[in-house]
Amino acid sequence: MIAFLGQGRMGAPMARRLVTAGHDVTTWRRGTGVPVAAAVDGAELVITMLSDPAAVREVLTGALPGLRPDATVVEMSTIGPEAVRELRALLPASVRLVDAPVLGSVGPAADGTLTVLAGGDVSGCREVLSVFGTVRELGAPGSGAAMKIAVMSALVPAQVLLAETFAYGRAHGVDRDALIDVLSGTPLGGLAERLRVPSAQTRYSLAHAAKDLELAAWEGASTATAARARLQEARAAGLGDRDLSAIAEHTDAAASGLTEHPDAAASGLAGHTGAAASGLAGHAGAEVGVPRAVPLNPVTVPATNGMYSHAVRAGDTLYVSGQAAFDERGQVVGEGSMTAQAEHVFQVVSRILADQGATFEDVAFIRTCLTDMDDRVEYGRVRRKYITGTPPASTTVEVSRLFMPGLLLEVDLIVALRPGGR
Repeated sequence: MIAFLGQGRMGAPMARRLVTAGHDVTTWRRGTGVPVAAAVDGAELVITMLSDPAAVREVLTGALPGLRPDATVVEMSTIGPEAVRELRALLPASVRLVDAPVLGSVGPAADGTLTVLAGGDVSGCREVLSVFGTVRELGAPGSGAAMKIAVMSALVPAQVLLAETFAYGRAHGVDRDALIDVLSGTPLGGLAERLRVPSAQTRYSLAHAAKDLELAAWEGASTATAARARLQEARAAGLGDRDLSAIAEHTDAAASGLTEHPDAAASGLAGHTGAAASGLAGHAGAEVGVPRAVPLNPVTVPATNGMYSHAVRAGDTLYVSGQAAFDERGQVVGEGSMTAQAEHVFQVVSRILADQGATFEDVAFIRTCLTDMDDRVEYGRVRRKYITGTPPASTTVEVSRLFMPGLLLEVDLIVALRPGGR
Protein backbone atom coordinates (compact mmCIF):
# COMPACT_ATOMS: atom_id res chain seq x y z
CA MET A 1 0.00 0.00 0.00
CA ILE A 2 1.08 3.58 -0.74
CA ALA A 3 0.15 6.53 1.49
CA PHE A 4 0.24 9.82 -0.43
CA LEU A 5 0.41 12.81 1.94
CA GLY A 6 -0.55 16.09 0.30
CA GLN A 7 -3.38 16.73 -2.15
CA GLY A 8 -2.56 20.18 -3.49
CA ARG A 9 -2.10 21.25 -7.10
CA MET A 10 0.69 18.73 -7.66
CA GLY A 11 -0.20 16.01 -5.17
CA ALA A 12 -3.74 15.32 -6.37
CA PRO A 13 -2.88 14.52 -10.02
CA MET A 14 0.17 12.53 -8.96
CA ALA A 15 -1.91 10.38 -6.62
CA ARG A 16 -4.46 9.82 -9.41
CA ARG A 17 -1.70 8.54 -11.68
CA LEU A 18 -0.73 5.96 -9.06
CA VAL A 19 -4.33 4.78 -8.79
CA THR A 20 -4.64 4.58 -12.58
CA ALA A 21 -1.43 2.54 -12.67
CA GLY A 22 -3.09 -0.03 -10.38
CA HIS A 23 -1.49 0.82 -7.05
CA ASP A 24 -3.37 0.65 -3.75
CA VAL A 25 -3.26 4.29 -2.61
CA THR A 26 -4.48 6.04 0.53
CA THR A 27 -4.51 9.82 0.19
CA TRP A 28 -4.35 12.37 3.01
CA ARG A 29 -4.88 16.11 3.01
CA ARG A 30 -3.98 18.57 5.76
CA GLY A 31 -6.87 20.20 7.59
CA THR A 32 -9.39 17.37 7.16
CA GLY A 33 -9.17 16.21 10.79
CA VAL A 34 -7.95 12.73 9.82
CA PRO A 35 -4.83 11.82 11.85
CA VAL A 36 -1.88 11.40 9.53
CA ALA A 37 -0.69 8.42 11.61
CA ALA A 38 -3.86 6.59 10.64
CA ALA A 39 -3.31 7.40 6.96
CA VAL A 40 0.18 5.83 6.90
CA ASP A 41 -0.73 2.80 9.02
CA GLY A 42 0.39 -0.32 7.15
CA ALA A 43 1.83 1.57 4.17
CA GLU A 44 5.04 0.19 2.69
CA LEU A 45 5.65 3.44 0.82
CA VAL A 46 4.85 6.92 2.15
CA ILE A 47 5.06 9.82 -0.31
CA THR A 48 5.00 13.45 0.81
CA MET A 49 4.18 16.34 -1.55
CA LEU A 50 3.74 19.38 0.69
CA SER A 51 4.36 23.12 0.65
CA ASP A 52 7.62 23.69 2.55
CA PRO A 53 10.13 22.23 5.03
CA ALA A 54 8.07 23.15 8.10
CA ALA A 55 4.98 21.42 6.70
CA VAL A 56 6.95 18.27 5.88
CA ARG A 57 8.48 18.14 9.36
CA GLU A 58 5.09 18.66 10.99
CA VAL A 59 3.34 15.99 8.91
CA LEU A 60 6.05 13.34 9.25
CA THR A 61 6.32 14.00 12.97
CA GLY A 62 2.60 13.29 13.21
CA ALA A 63 3.00 10.20 11.05
CA LEU A 64 5.69 8.59 13.21
CA PRO A 65 3.33 6.53 15.42
CA GLY A 66 1.79 4.91 12.32
CA LEU A 67 4.93 4.27 10.26
CA ARG A 68 5.94 0.68 9.64
CA PRO A 69 9.49 0.00 10.84
CA ASP A 70 10.42 -1.15 7.31
CA ALA A 71 8.60 1.64 5.44
CA THR A 72 10.19 3.84 2.78
CA VAL A 73 9.47 7.56 2.88
CA VAL A 74 9.77 9.34 -0.47
CA GLU A 75 9.92 13.10 0.08
CA MET A 76 8.90 14.83 -3.18
CA SER A 77 8.38 18.40 -1.97
CA THR A 78 10.92 21.17 -2.60
CA ILE A 79 12.62 21.56 0.77
CA GLY A 80 16.39 21.63 0.15
CA PRO A 81 19.16 19.27 1.29
CA GLU A 82 19.41 20.68 4.83
CA ALA A 83 15.78 19.77 5.51
CA VAL A 84 16.38 16.29 4.09
CA ARG A 85 19.16 15.79 6.64
CA GLU A 86 16.77 16.91 9.39
CA LEU A 87 14.19 14.36 8.21
CA ARG A 88 16.80 11.61 8.26
CA ALA A 89 17.47 12.44 11.91
CA LEU A 90 13.74 12.58 12.65
CA LEU A 91 12.82 9.21 11.14
CA PRO A 92 13.72 5.87 12.76
CA ALA A 93 16.92 4.34 11.38
CA SER A 94 14.97 1.38 9.99
CA VAL A 95 12.81 3.65 7.81
CA ARG A 96 14.39 4.32 4.44
CA LEU A 97 14.34 7.89 3.10
CA VAL A 98 14.50 8.96 -0.54
CA ASP A 99 14.41 12.62 -1.60
CA ALA A 100 12.77 12.94 -5.01
CA PRO A 101 11.53 16.46 -5.85
CA VAL A 102 10.24 17.01 -9.36
CA LEU A 103 10.68 19.40 -12.26
CA GLY A 104 7.42 20.30 -13.96
CA SER A 105 4.07 21.76 -13.07
CA VAL A 106 0.42 20.72 -12.96
CA GLY A 107 0.16 19.60 -16.59
CA PRO A 108 3.17 17.26 -16.51
CA ALA A 109 2.00 15.96 -13.12
CA ALA A 110 -1.27 14.86 -14.72
CA ASP A 111 0.41 13.54 -17.88
CA GLY A 112 3.19 11.64 -16.14
CA THR A 113 5.93 13.68 -17.83
CA LEU A 114 7.64 15.14 -14.75
CA THR A 115 11.38 14.82 -14.20
CA VAL A 116 12.00 13.12 -10.86
CA LEU A 117 15.30 14.14 -9.24
CA ALA A 118 16.07 11.24 -6.91
CA GLY A 119 18.63 11.10 -4.13
CA GLY A 120 19.32 7.97 -2.11
CA ASP A 121 18.59 4.29 -2.78
CA VAL A 122 15.57 4.11 -5.11
CA SER A 123 15.74 0.36 -5.69
CA GLY A 124 12.57 -0.21 -3.70
CA CYS A 125 10.53 2.61 -5.30
CA ARG A 126 11.92 3.10 -8.82
CA GLU A 127 8.85 1.56 -10.46
CA VAL A 128 6.49 3.79 -8.49
CA LEU A 129 8.50 6.92 -9.25
CA SER A 130 8.49 6.10 -12.97
CA VAL A 131 4.70 6.53 -12.94
CA PHE A 132 5.32 10.26 -12.53
CA GLY A 133 7.82 10.60 -15.39
CA THR A 134 11.54 10.24 -16.05
CA VAL A 135 13.58 9.28 -12.99
CA ARG A 136 17.09 10.70 -12.72
CA GLU A 137 19.13 8.95 -10.02
CA LEU A 138 21.57 11.51 -8.71
CA GLY A 139 23.45 9.73 -5.94
CA ALA A 140 23.58 10.10 -2.18
CA PRO A 141 20.63 11.16 0.02
CA GLY A 142 19.99 14.87 -0.35
CA SER A 143 21.37 15.06 -3.89
CA GLY A 144 17.90 15.21 -5.43
CA ALA A 145 16.87 18.06 -3.14
CA ALA A 146 20.10 19.92 -3.87
CA MET A 147 19.67 19.50 -7.62
CA LYS A 148 16.12 20.88 -7.49
CA ILE A 149 17.21 24.01 -5.62
CA ALA A 150 20.16 24.48 -7.99
CA VAL A 151 17.87 24.32 -11.02
CA MET A 152 15.28 26.67 -9.55
CA SER A 153 17.99 29.16 -8.57
CA ALA A 154 18.55 29.59 -12.31
CA LEU A 155 15.02 29.28 -13.74
CA VAL A 156 13.14 31.54 -11.33
CA PRO A 157 15.57 34.51 -11.36
CA ALA A 158 15.62 34.26 -15.17
CA GLN A 159 11.86 34.86 -15.25
CA VAL A 160 12.19 37.79 -12.85
CA LEU A 161 14.97 39.21 -15.06
CA LEU A 162 12.69 38.95 -18.10
CA ALA A 163 9.88 40.69 -16.20
CA GLU A 164 12.25 43.57 -15.51
CA THR A 165 13.41 43.51 -19.14
CA PHE A 166 9.79 43.95 -20.26
CA ALA A 167 9.34 46.82 -17.80
CA TYR A 168 12.47 48.50 -19.17
CA GLY A 169 11.19 48.03 -22.71
CA ARG A 170 7.82 49.57 -21.91
CA ALA A 171 9.52 52.55 -20.27
CA HIS A 172 11.41 53.13 -23.53
CA GLY A 173 8.55 52.53 -25.96
CA VAL A 174 9.59 49.00 -26.98
CA ASP A 175 6.67 46.84 -28.13
CA ARG A 176 6.45 43.81 -25.85
CA ASP A 177 5.43 41.31 -28.53
CA ALA A 178 8.26 42.50 -30.75
CA LEU A 179 10.69 42.18 -27.84
CA ILE A 180 9.53 38.62 -27.17
CA ASP A 181 9.82 37.79 -30.87
CA VAL A 182 13.44 38.99 -30.82
CA LEU A 183 14.14 37.08 -27.61
CA SER A 184 12.67 33.93 -29.20
CA GLY A 185 15.88 33.62 -31.19
CA THR A 186 17.96 33.55 -28.02
CA PRO A 187 18.38 30.95 -25.25
CA LEU A 188 15.76 32.93 -23.25
CA GLY A 189 13.09 32.47 -25.90
CA GLY A 190 11.10 29.74 -24.18
CA LEU A 191 10.89 31.60 -20.88
CA ALA A 192 10.00 34.85 -22.64
CA GLU A 193 7.06 33.13 -24.35
CA ARG A 194 5.76 31.94 -21.00
CA LEU A 195 5.58 35.57 -19.85
CA ARG A 196 3.90 36.91 -23.00
CA VAL A 197 0.48 36.51 -21.40
CA PRO A 198 0.27 35.66 -17.65
CA SER A 199 -1.28 32.23 -17.19
CA ALA A 200 -4.86 32.25 -15.91
CA GLN A 201 -4.17 28.81 -14.40
CA THR A 202 -1.73 28.60 -11.51
CA ARG A 203 0.80 26.06 -12.71
CA TYR A 204 3.60 27.16 -10.39
CA SER A 205 2.47 29.70 -7.83
CA LEU A 206 4.38 32.90 -7.21
CA ALA A 207 4.38 32.10 -3.48
CA HIS A 208 6.05 28.74 -4.09
CA ALA A 209 8.59 30.36 -6.40
CA ALA A 210 9.42 32.82 -3.61
CA LYS A 211 9.75 29.94 -1.17
CA ASP A 212 12.08 28.08 -3.53
CA LEU A 213 14.32 31.12 -3.82
CA GLU A 214 14.28 31.56 -0.06
CA LEU A 215 15.87 28.11 0.03
CA ALA A 216 18.23 28.96 -2.83
CA ALA A 217 19.41 32.43 -1.79
CA TRP A 218 22.59 31.42 0.03
CA GLU A 219 24.98 34.08 1.26
CA GLY A 220 26.66 35.63 -1.74
CA ALA A 221 23.97 34.56 -4.23
CA SER A 222 23.25 38.11 -5.37
CA THR A 223 21.04 37.24 -8.36
CA ALA A 224 18.80 34.78 -6.49
CA THR A 225 18.63 37.16 -3.53
CA ALA A 226 17.56 40.05 -5.73
CA ALA A 227 14.92 37.96 -7.51
CA ARG A 228 13.67 36.67 -4.16
CA ALA A 229 13.15 40.24 -2.96
CA ARG A 230 11.08 41.02 -6.06
CA LEU A 231 8.94 37.92 -5.51
CA GLN A 232 8.45 38.70 -1.82
CA GLU A 233 7.27 42.16 -2.80
CA ALA A 234 4.75 40.65 -5.25
CA ARG A 235 3.59 38.11 -2.69
CA ALA A 236 3.04 40.90 -0.16
CA ALA A 237 0.94 42.66 -2.81
CA GLY A 238 -1.45 39.68 -2.83
CA LEU A 239 -0.16 37.78 -5.88
CA GLY A 240 1.02 34.70 -4.01
CA ASP A 241 -1.70 32.39 -5.38
CA ARG A 242 -1.20 33.60 -8.96
CA ASP A 243 1.03 31.83 -11.46
CA LEU A 244 4.67 32.93 -11.44
CA SER A 245 4.10 34.57 -14.84
CA ALA A 246 2.16 37.29 -12.97
CA ILE A 247 5.54 38.71 -11.92
CA ALA A 248 5.70 40.43 -15.32
CA GLU A 249 2.61 42.58 -14.77
CA HIS A 250 3.60 43.27 -11.15
CA THR A 251 7.08 44.44 -12.13
CA ASP A 252 5.64 46.54 -14.92
CA ALA A 253 3.31 48.27 -12.46
CA ALA A 254 6.09 48.76 -9.90
CA ALA A 255 8.28 50.41 -12.54
CA SER A 256 5.54 52.68 -13.94
CA GLY A 257 6.82 55.68 -11.99
CA LEU A 258 10.51 55.12 -12.70
CA THR A 259 10.75 56.51 -16.24
CA GLU A 260 12.24 59.94 -15.51
CA HIS A 261 15.84 58.71 -15.68
CA PRO A 262 16.10 56.11 -18.46
CA ASP A 263 19.90 56.14 -18.39
CA ALA A 264 19.89 55.15 -14.72
CA ALA A 265 17.34 52.46 -15.51
CA ALA A 266 19.52 51.05 -18.25
CA SER A 267 22.63 51.00 -16.10
CA GLY A 268 20.73 49.26 -13.32
CA LEU A 269 19.71 46.44 -15.63
CA ALA A 270 23.05 46.10 -17.30
CA GLY A 271 25.59 46.44 -14.55
CA HIS A 272 24.32 45.79 -11.05
CA THR A 273 22.60 42.56 -10.00
CA GLY A 274 21.70 44.03 -6.62
CA ALA A 275 19.69 46.79 -8.32
CA ALA A 276 17.46 44.17 -9.92
CA ALA A 277 15.67 43.79 -6.61
CA SER A 278 14.97 47.52 -6.51
CA GLY A 279 13.23 48.13 -9.84
CA LEU A 280 14.73 50.05 -12.74
CA ALA A 281 16.71 52.61 -10.73
CA GLY A 282 20.43 52.13 -11.22
CA HIS A 283 21.33 52.38 -7.53
CA ALA A 284 20.67 49.43 -5.21
CA GLY A 285 20.95 51.53 -2.07
CA ALA A 286 18.03 53.74 -3.11
CA GLU A 287 15.63 50.76 -3.32
CA VAL A 288 13.17 52.90 -5.27
CA GLY A 289 9.70 51.40 -5.34
CA VAL A 290 10.42 48.67 -2.76
CA PRO A 291 8.64 49.16 0.58
CA ARG A 292 10.91 49.32 3.63
CA ALA A 293 8.41 47.31 5.66
CA VAL A 294 7.21 44.22 3.76
CA PRO A 295 4.11 42.42 5.12
CA LEU A 296 4.29 38.63 4.96
CA ASN A 297 1.42 36.15 4.98
CA PRO A 298 2.78 32.68 4.08
CA VAL A 299 0.37 30.34 2.32
CA THR A 300 1.20 27.66 4.90
CA VAL A 301 -0.46 29.68 7.68
CA PRO A 302 -4.24 30.23 8.09
CA ALA A 303 -5.23 33.54 6.51
CA THR A 304 -5.69 36.62 8.68
CA ASN A 305 -8.91 38.62 8.87
CA GLY A 306 -7.36 41.28 6.67
CA MET A 307 -6.74 43.69 9.55
CA TYR A 308 -3.15 42.61 10.19
CA SER A 309 -0.29 40.61 8.64
CA HIS A 310 1.21 37.51 10.23
CA ALA A 311 4.64 39.13 10.04
CA VAL A 312 6.40 42.20 8.71
CA ARG A 313 10.00 42.25 7.55
CA ALA A 314 11.94 45.49 7.95
CA GLY A 315 15.47 45.03 6.64
CA ASP A 316 16.94 42.05 8.47
CA THR A 317 14.41 42.16 11.32
CA LEU A 318 11.20 40.13 11.30
CA TYR A 319 8.28 41.13 13.53
CA VAL A 320 5.82 38.25 14.05
CA SER A 321 2.28 39.13 15.10
CA GLY A 322 0.67 37.43 18.07
CA GLN A 323 -0.05 33.83 17.07
CA ALA A 324 -2.90 31.88 18.62
CA ALA A 325 -4.39 28.42 18.17
CA PHE A 326 -7.06 28.66 15.49
CA ASP A 327 -7.44 26.79 12.21
CA GLU A 328 -8.30 27.69 8.60
CA ARG A 329 -11.99 28.04 9.53
CA GLY A 330 -11.24 30.36 12.43
CA GLN A 331 -12.07 27.68 15.00
CA VAL A 332 -10.08 27.27 18.22
CA VAL A 333 -7.66 24.32 18.12
CA GLY A 334 -7.24 22.22 21.28
CA GLU A 335 -9.83 24.07 23.37
CA GLY A 336 -9.07 23.60 27.07
CA SER A 337 -5.60 22.12 26.45
CA MET A 338 -2.54 24.32 26.92
CA THR A 339 -0.31 21.62 25.41
CA ALA A 340 -2.40 21.31 22.24
CA GLN A 341 -2.69 25.07 21.78
CA ALA A 342 1.00 25.68 22.43
CA GLU A 343 1.99 22.95 19.95
CA HIS A 344 -0.25 24.54 17.32
CA VAL A 345 1.17 28.01 17.95
CA PHE A 346 4.79 26.90 17.72
CA GLN A 347 4.10 24.92 14.54
CA VAL A 348 2.58 28.04 12.95
CA VAL A 349 5.52 30.14 14.11
CA SER A 350 7.95 27.59 12.65
CA ARG A 351 6.27 27.97 9.23
CA ILE A 352 6.51 31.75 9.39
CA LEU A 353 10.19 31.48 10.30
CA ALA A 354 10.84 28.94 7.55
CA ASP A 355 9.19 31.29 5.04
CA GLN A 356 12.07 33.69 5.72
CA GLY A 357 14.78 31.03 6.00
CA ALA A 358 14.93 31.39 9.79
CA THR A 359 14.71 29.01 12.74
CA PHE A 360 13.97 29.35 16.43
CA GLU A 361 17.70 29.96 16.94
CA ASP A 362 17.19 33.34 15.23
CA VAL A 363 14.50 34.51 17.70
CA ALA A 364 15.71 37.60 19.57
CA PHE A 365 12.61 38.24 21.68
CA ILE A 366 9.48 36.28 22.56
CA ARG A 367 6.43 37.50 24.44
CA THR A 368 3.74 35.19 25.74
CA CYS A 369 0.30 36.15 27.00
CA LEU A 370 -1.41 33.48 29.14
CA THR A 371 -4.97 33.61 30.40
CA ASP A 372 -3.88 31.60 33.45
CA MET A 373 -0.33 31.80 34.80
CA ASP A 374 -0.84 28.39 36.40
CA ASP A 375 -0.51 26.96 32.86
CA ARG A 376 3.05 28.27 32.48
CA VAL A 377 4.68 24.93 33.38
CA GLU A 378 2.67 23.06 30.75
CA TYR A 379 3.42 25.82 28.23
CA GLY A 380 7.11 25.76 29.14
CA ARG A 381 7.39 22.04 28.33
CA VAL A 382 6.20 22.69 24.77
CA ARG A 383 8.30 25.82 24.35
CA ARG A 384 11.47 23.97 25.31
CA LYS A 385 10.86 21.47 22.50
CA TYR A 386 11.25 24.28 19.97
CA ILE A 387 13.63 26.73 21.66
CA THR A 388 16.50 24.44 22.54
CA GLY A 389 19.56 26.67 22.40
CA THR A 390 20.45 29.88 24.18
CA PRO A 391 17.10 31.34 25.28
CA PRO A 392 16.02 34.64 23.71
CA ALA A 393 14.89 37.72 25.61
CA SER A 394 11.47 36.84 26.98
CA THR A 395 8.38 38.26 28.66
CA THR A 396 5.46 36.19 29.98
CA VAL A 397 2.35 37.91 31.32
CA GLU A 398 -1.13 36.92 32.45
CA VAL A 399 -4.07 38.59 30.75
CA SER A 400 -7.77 38.49 31.57
CA ARG A 401 -8.80 37.35 28.10
CA LEU A 402 -7.67 37.07 24.48
CA PHE A 403 -9.46 38.09 21.29
CA MET A 404 -11.34 34.79 20.83
CA PRO A 405 -13.15 32.82 23.58
CA GLY A 406 -11.35 29.54 24.35
CA LEU A 407 -7.83 30.77 23.53
CA LEU A 408 -5.33 30.14 26.32
CA LEU A 409 -2.23 31.87 24.93
CA GLU A 410 -0.86 34.21 22.30
CA VAL A 411 2.80 34.48 21.29
CA ASP A 412 4.59 37.24 19.36
CA LEU A 413 8.27 37.46 18.43
CA ILE A 414 11.07 39.59 17.05
CA VAL A 415 13.54 37.69 14.87
CA ALA A 416 17.03 38.64 13.74
CA LEU A 417 17.37 37.43 10.16
CA ARG A 418 20.68 36.72 8.48
CA PRO A 419 22.08 39.94 6.96
CA GLY A 420 21.29 39.98 3.28
CA GLY A 421 19.91 36.45 3.52
CA ARG A 422 16.49 35.07 2.87
